[in-house]
Amino acid sequence: MKITVINGTAKKGVTYHLKEIFLDEFRGKAEITEFYLPKDGPGFCSGCTTCFRGGENLCKDAGCVQKIEKALLEADLLVFTSPAYVFHTTGAMKALLDHFGYRWMPHRPAMEFFGKRAVIITQCLGAGAASTARDIKDSLAWWGMTYIRTCSFKLMSEIDWDKLPEKKRAEMTGKLVRLARKMASVDYSRPARTGIVARAKFYAVRMLQTDLGKANPEYTDFKYWRDNGWIGSARPWKA
Repeated sequence: MKITVINGTAKKGVTYHLKEIFLDEFRGKAEITEFYLPKDGPGFCSGCTTCFRGGENLCKDAGCVQKIEKALLEADLLVFTSPAYVFHTTGAMKALLDHFGYRWMPHRPAMEFFGKRAVIITQCLGAGAASTARDIKDSLAWWGMTYIRTCSFKLMSEIDWDKLPEKKRAEMTGKLVRLARKMASVDYSRPARTGIVARAKFYAVRMLQTDLGKANPEYTDFKYWRDNGWIGSARPWKA
């Protein structure tokens, strides 16, 4: 089993401890690859649209982005972590997700993402953990993923792990251990089912790509859909 972890911050604070608790269930059983942002991630997306028009390998940050994408595509389980920064994910996580705009369904979604499973772990002081998780979940859903589990926590009064009340640490640990055990029990030899919302998005985009292809058969995204057989009867998920 392979797990790829994208850490929204390199700080070893509460989010780091929560992630470590979750991963403890898999240590010795899975190959775990981690990326710490911003150190291991790309710079900010410049909005040049080169990835859309010419191809993702032409992006100024292609070397970094493609390394991360390779790890994501090869993994059985994806884990994304982020503290809440003003009710949203960290800027470094947003910068990475922006670079994967070409993998959104209206462009060139990777077939592998449709059957993948993901866990999102977030925490905040007071409020914002849920909206932070949504920032990440929006991208994963538009990549074609359906099986996405979120685990969000409110700290309320303290932001240092060692200073959190023992009861609070035990509560968070218990929730994460239960989720980890549930995820560890999954049969990863079988892809996750693609839900009705993801399928509806696919068919809506398929109609769009068909029309774009009629207007310009050399359009980059249309050629990708055509070459995968999706304009025809092929689908990126298993029946």
